[in-house]
Amino acid sequence: MPKSVRSPLKGCHAVKHHRFLRYVDEVARTGSVRKAAERLNVTASALNRRLLDIEEELGHPLFERHARGMRLSAAGEAFIRYVRLQASNLARLRSELEDMAGFRRGEVRLAVSQAVAYELVPREIEIYRRQFPLVEFRVRVCDRVEAMQALIDYAADLVLAFNPERTPEFEPLSYASQNVVAFMSEKHPLARRRQLRLRETVQHPLALPERGLGSRNLLDAFFARSSLSYRVALETNSFELLKRFVKLEPAVGFQIQIGAPLDGVEDGIISRPIAEPGLQSANLVLGQLRGRILPIAASKFAQQMARSIEAIRPQ
Repeated sequence: MPKSVRSPLKGCHAVKHHRFLRYVDEVARTGSVRKAAERLNVTASALNRRLLDIEEELGHPLFERHARGMRLSAAGEAFIRYVRLQASNLARLRSELEDMAGFRRGEVRLAVSQAVAYELVPREIEIYRRQFPLVEFRVRVCDRVEAMQALIDYAADLVLAFNPERTPEFEPLSYASQNVVAFMSEKHPLARRRQLRLRETVQHPLALPERGLGSRNLLDAFFARSSLSYRVALETNSFELLKRFVKLEPAVGFQIQIGAPLDGVEDGIISRPIAEPGLQSANLVLGQLRGRILPIAASKFAQQMARSIEAIRPQ
């Protein structure tokens, strides 16, 4: 049977980057790979390889190659119309986005871990709303599994969680490594220490986050490998309850460092770093659903949040 003829436009969706479409257009305009490469500020060999890749993807040669240069084939003529239509559409989109850059309304939906819900996220929202006061935020505080499901269900635009599962659907945007810290009443005996070992903390009642939360996962992994025993006075999914509890009892609580004050005292609570070999850190990760084009309000907030997260990375 004769080989079926593929449409010259079939497979164009795989040419994902507009830059590569410009390569074809420039070669068509100049009639030369060398001249096009000079205008595009790329090497002629790299441009030619990209051109061959596109032709292979389409299943048709786009140019007739002659000693005097390159001339569009029939398939190339059809493809170049597609390329220039896309360029026109992109220019129109950019114009619309520039008009919308001064947008006044919108909604940003977040799914975040508890550790960032009381300091980092409110601060970032406040900074954002100084510039865009009519943008609304909907924040869901949940564990990493629930956060990822909210992303997949389009119930959240962005996730800010510790050690989220790296699935094909998830696209990380920024991350920062975070350690576990201990916190306690400023009157607690351990509050006088500048840093602690876990063997010191387990000599006191412990106030632990619920299993499945970021800091608890790291602690459980460490205790499973060690011979330390400990007494649990309180276990809860509320960090506010943990903080209130350690103010009233001589207990030690635990938190990811970004959610606990390391300098000074906050509302009668003081936190101390844990110097413990074998106690792993967690990655605070900002991410979105892979391939999704975010609403403008969410996209701008993601850019702001990514910069803030990068700023807290250890130097």
